Amino acid sequence: MPHFSFLGQNYNNATALVMTFPVNNYYNDTEKLERAQAWEREFINFVKNYKNPNLTISFVAERSIEDELNRESNSDIVTVVTSYAVMFLYISLALGHIRSCSRLLVDSKVSLGIAGILIVLSSVACSLGIFSYAGVPLTLIVIEVIPFLVLAVGVDNIFILVQTYQRDERLEGETLDQQLGRVLGDVAPSMFLSSFSETVAFFLGALSVMPAVHTFSLFAGMAVLIDFLLQVTCFVSLLGLDAKRQENNRLDILCCVRGEDDAGPQASESCLFRFFRDAYSPLLLTAWMRPIVMAVFVGILSFSIAVLNKVEIGLDQSLSMPEDSYVTDYFRSLSQFLHAGPPVYFVVEEGLDYRSLRGQNLVCGGMGCNNDSLVQQLFDAAELDAYTRIGFAPSSWIDDYFDWVKPQSSCCRVHSGSGRFCNASVADPGCIRCRPLTPEGKQRPQGEDFMKFLPMFLSDNPNPKCGKGGHAAYGSAVNILGNDTGVGATYFMTYHTVLQTSADFIDAMRKARLIAANITQTMRQGGSNHRVFPYSVFYVFYEQYLTIVEDTVFNLCVSLGAIFLVTVVLLGCELWSAVLMCVTIAMILVNMFGVMWLWGISLNAVSLVNLVMSCGISVEFCAHITRAFTVSARGSRVARAEAALSHMGSSVFSGITLTKFGGIVVLAFAKSQIFQIFYFRMYLAMVFLGATHGLIFLPVLLSYIGPSVNKAKSLATQQHCRGTEREQLHF
Repeated sequence: MPHFSFLGQNYNNATALVMTFPVNNYYNDTEKLERAQAWEREFINFVKNYKNPNLTISFVAERSIEDELNRESNSDIVTVVTSYAVMFLYISLALGHIRSCSRLLVDSKVSLGIAGILIVLSSVACSLGIFSYAGVPLTLIVIEVIPFLVLAVGVDNIFILVQTYQRDERLEGETLDQQLGRVLGDVAPSMFLSSFSETVAFFLGALSVMPAVHTFSLFAGMAVLIDFLLQVTCFVSLLGLDAKRQENNRLDILCCVRGEDDAGPQASESCLFRFFRDAYSPLLLTAWMRPIVMAVFVGILSFSIAVLNKVEIGLDQSLSMPEDSYVTDYFRSLSQFLHAGPPVYFVVEEGLDYRSLRGQNLVCGGMGCNNDSLVQQLFDAAELDAYTRIGFAPSSWIDDYFDWVKPQSSCCRVHSGSGRFCNASVADPGCIRCRPLTPEGKQRPQGEDFMKFLPMFLSDNPNPKCGKGGHAAYGSAVNILGNDTGVGATYFMTYHTVLQTSADFIDAMRKARLIAANITQTMRQGGSNHRVFPYSVFYVFYEQYLTIVEDTVFNLCVSLGAIFLVTVVLLGCELWSAVLMCVTIAMILVNMFGVMWLWGISLNAVSLVNLVMSCGISVEFCAHITRAFTVSARGSRVARAEAALSHMGSSVFSGITLTKFGGIVVLAFAKSQIFQIFYFRMYLAMVFLGATHGLIFLPVLLSYIGPSVNKAKSLATQQHCRGTEREQLHF
């Protein structure tokens, strides 16, 4: 089916020719489907290798996008593996605290770091296995995003647990097991708060009607929950074994080899911890620095709110393809040369009686038809193509059938003896007109006459003597019911105007649905209760964007609500702490939209999954600081904020921020535009905004309006201090 791109109305000046080769899609016959796919594969190979200096060919097949996505995914496997390898290497090396060069192989914790990473990967594998066994389909987004998410959550908890143990000093008469139990009792509530908040938020996110978000939320919630359970059981046991190895001066990895003897276990503070405690926290919370921080973050938030509605919706098709893909060249040629957009089919559901005059008048567009019939409304829409996105008058099978069957034409002929159909190209004196040249014969066929000649029309191939044969144009447009008793569902085809951007495709689909709804309403007023709906091949990709804004608001609000409720319960009804933490997370999400607008990232299923994930990762940046502030018994808010930041800041910074930055930078070298835009850029913004809000804005906010000190904790602390003083005086 050729289409021309022409200048004016002179087809001799055509600058391009579009040819379409329809291939039957046998979705329920595997053998025939494989033949169709093999034909497409050979077609692609043939056109790729075809050389002609006078022709420039851009081409695509139905399988092209899937093939190119698979090629793209395979080409970026090395990049993704390298990214995770960088993060794994950093974790393995950063967990250890080396006290001297001679103790390097003893104090390192490479084996413990590898064990922690394996626990994270095990939780991912368990989640995939559980839901795969339950029949939940696995998507590419899940495979690419879940490991990154769980690594962020799991590594943060690992760093908090290990570094808290390293800074702790064993009490007199206390065993290693008792010390580990005391350390776990100190940090486990904070770990449980963040992990359980994320788990509940993700599981509630599965209420989303968007399949990508629904599937991601299920897998993510289960992975985070299993990861927490493995950390407080398996990893704590491994930490105890590693501590015994270190106390016995045995080398890391090579546990059978003893190293240099040492005086015994000693509490140690990392340089990063001392920096947060002695330099960063006091400077950030000085009287002159805090107003500056608040002003800067409020200004950034105001800017993000201002550009919130300017973020584009959709996904440019070319971005999903590799930069060297032939499909990208095809998209470019379409926008440059094509005069018509994609075909759109207005489908009339089964049940309309086309045999009756009333049923025919509801859809046809010729003489005697209704002024507001289906064909006439589509014709009127094509006259307003700039608004309706309908570019041409529709191809009407029923009007062409009426022209084909009328006795004035030479198209409809039957053999006088056998009654078989005679094509117009057949020269046989026995072939006579289907209908007589009488006033009754010239009228539209109705009742049995309508159904008698319709199958002949749909089987007739156009020829020079009769160009109205309907086999090529309408062979699949009309569904004839069994035994030729009536007509089932039918469609009327036209074309959209040229569509280039995602906004164009979304608007075209929305306008087509409005037109179809208006036609349905008109037909119901005419006595028909049958629905008309539009279909085009791109609708399946763009339908999600009609409700993407509502889905985004719903998912993010559900996640924030879940985090709020869990935080209130686990912090002992500290309502104000939960409010401040959720306000900070909401600021991160709003600022993510600001970054999306600045960096040209559109809102679609991929970016929405990343936004839901950023909500979960933001909990890691904020929950530990908030809980440390809440349980602190120091006198002033500034002192409590400084203590919380000193105690948790270094672990959050080294556990999430540094780990993720190392892996994210590698993604910048991916060949895939999807990876560069929706993973590298969004992950970088996610970690940067989370770190700045959790380690800069939140402590300052708590120092101003944080919850007042818990009276019970304050009283217990005072009694403990008085008891210590009495013991010292007695001594």
